[in-house]
Amino acid sequence: MLTSRSLDAICGATVFLKAEPFQRSGSFKFRGAYNRLSLLDADERARGVVAYSSGNHGAALALAASLLGVRAVVVVPATGSPAKLAAIEGYGAQIRRYDPATERREEVAAILAQERSLTMIRPFDDYDVMAGQGTIGVELAEQAGELDLVLVPVGGGGLAAGVGTAVKALLPGVAMIGVEPAGADDTSRSLRAGHRVELDTVDTIADGLRAPVPGELTFPINQRQLDDVVTVPEAAIALAMLFCFARLKVVVEPSGAVPLAALLCGAVPASGRRVGVVLSGGNIDPADFAFLQAGGS
Repeated sequence: MLTSRSLDAICGATVFLKAEPFQRSGSFKFRGAYNRLSLLDADERARGVVAYSSGNHGAALALAASLLGVRAVVVVPATGSPAKLAAIEGYGAQIRRYDPATERREEVAAILAQERSLTMIRPFDDYDVMAGQGTIGVELAEQAGELDLVLVPVGGGGLAAGVGTAVKALLPGVAMIGVEPAGADDTSRSLRAGHRVELDTVDTIADGLRAPVPGELTFPINQRQLDDVVTVPEAAIALAMLFCFARLKVVVEPSGAVPLAALLCGAVPASGRRVGVVLSGGNIDPADFAFLQAGGS
């Protein structure tokens, strides 16, 4: 848990930052992956697992699998971050690349699961994965005490669902706020519509939040647990990353900086309140980080 007097002064609030860049594998995803794999039975462990991921879920799954002695295959986009793909391989998983222009990752993973009798480990649409992510909410309540607001990034919705379930149980008066990039606002649109809405296009630097539609299992939970969902522009995300680097000395990837961006740009009024913010990960290639901070997009 990190705090910053400078951040408190800017926001007029007392802010607690849950720093998941320091988590094993560099993001919150390790919590859900380890929880899910730890619940495999002996036969499932022997056969192995398969997952699809833009990076963080794959790295987390690969690490959890290596710790538990489970064989893992991760389906990744051929255009994925070299740093994230290297991390997946470094943790011992086998990589299967696919072409996002011509293949769907879910279908590629499903074929592998059938052909090799592997257990599919989905990145967010899995109750045991959500439960693992929810340990962040438990720790927030333990470490920060009473909170008025908790801000979480929203992609497929597993993090928000897990944290929201835990926080609402432990701190009933808290308001759960989801934050999305403006170019990937599927959850906010879906909540307004009352059903899952799929975006035609997704455009954001936050590669971990590019799910075009909320999860089938996560969405009903987030309908109950999220009090609001706000969006932030790309420039605000880059500025939040820079704030973390310059003031907190922490590298945060775009997806992880989205909730802090909402505070810094005023998308979420926080004056006089106690606020928990989940910085969900720090896995970004140094060249990409430098490019964004130089004004690239």
